[in-house]
Amino acid sequence: MAFFACMYYAMMRPSEVAALRREDCMLPTKEWGRLLLSGSAPTVGTKWTDNGQAHEQRGLKGRPRKAKRIIPIPPVLVAILRAHIQRHGVAPDGRLFRTERGGLLYKSGYVRTWKTARALALTPSQVASQLARRPYDLRHAGVSLRLNAGVPATQVAQWAGHSVEVLLKIYAKCIDGQDHLWLNMMDGALGDGPASEEEQDERGDEQRS
Repeated sequence: MAFFACMYYAMMRPSEVAALRREDCMLPTKEWGRLLLSGSAPTVGTKWTDNGQAHEQRGLKGRPRKAKRIIPIPPVLVAILRAHIQRHGVAPDGRLFRTERGGLLYKSGYVRTWKTARALALTPSQVASQLARRPYDLRHAGVSLRLNAGVPATQVAQWAGHSVEVLLKIYAKCIDGQDHLWLNMMDGALGDGPASEEEQDERGDEQRS
């Protein structure tokens, strides 16, 4: 659960979650926490690594080798990670997520787990749909959540490890149902004063109809 929660609440790529270490996590008791990402561990196949292993230790995607990315995480994810560490501990190198033998997680393993959990959690019609079809869709949902909440695209791109250009190209259509909020902001900018609560509700009703 904690592995998938990182993908949704922190917009992390699976390879970044696989490489997450305890020292990368600031997990206060009640407040927002923080993750400091510096690497990833993608599955690339034994033929394509220098050490013959299936995984390769890499820097963050699209960034210099030693670059780091700071992601603020909500209290709900802080609590999930604290509970995970308390229950399962960490690997000798500090990794939060590992196989039964302490190795790096394989894509086939967490994809299989996701399919099982999805079938249990969703209705048959939802299972047959494209809803949350892949674990990676959790990352997309996390990005969309922040954009729809009104967080500036530049900030979301920084947290997610995207360029602004890529983020807007992929997610531009996900920002939906909030025209009445932008109109209210424009009223203030034009000196007309913010719309009343009743007017805001009317605008929202008109948009949804």
